Amino acid sequence: VLDEAERVGNEPISDEEYAKRLDLRGEPIFTIDSKDAKDLDDAISVKRTDFGYTLGVHIADVSHYVKEGSAIDEEAINRGTSVYFADRVIPMLPEVLSNGACSLNAGTDKLAFSALIELDKEGHITKYDFKKTIINSKVRGVYSEVNDLFEKGKNSAFAEKYSRALPTLRLMYRLYLTLAEKS
Repeated sequence: VLDEAERVGNEPISDEEYAKRLDLRGEPIFTIDSKDAKDLDDAISVKRTDFGYTLGVHIADVSHYVKEGSAIDEEAINRGTSVYFADRVIPMLPEVLSNGACSLNAGTDKLAFSALIELDKEGHITKYDFKKTIINSKVRGVYSEVNDLFEKGKNSAFAEKYSRALPTLRLMYRLYLTLAEKS
């Protein structure tokens, strides 16, 4: 299992794989997780459109690395899930995958499966699509840092880190308020 994971987890993304996926590397995509998270398996994006918003939810494409019936797949089935303790994690997948190839680390091209959701200005879903994509997260967000940024603005110790993501974060917050008002 570890040998197989090492092999598939360290293979570079092929030109053929780049060619057959929707390229979202230029989009303002980023992860937001706890400070100590190592397996960054989901990322988000949002853009304003003439009609409302396009929300992107991007999940690491584990299926590219874990093929049905492979040794990794069999071990993952036996484990069933990752197990989280207060002081450690026992991952379902070997770390070369869970914290490496399948972790949406900032500044690196990653294979993802993306839900692209169109919402109108009132927050109603008008259309959605699912695509295999290539993404490149712009920043590794941390919940506490983002909260600090929203509370303190330019005076936040994290303002520089999030400078490229700040317009998108503000737009996400606006969409959140729209959705919260609906419910």
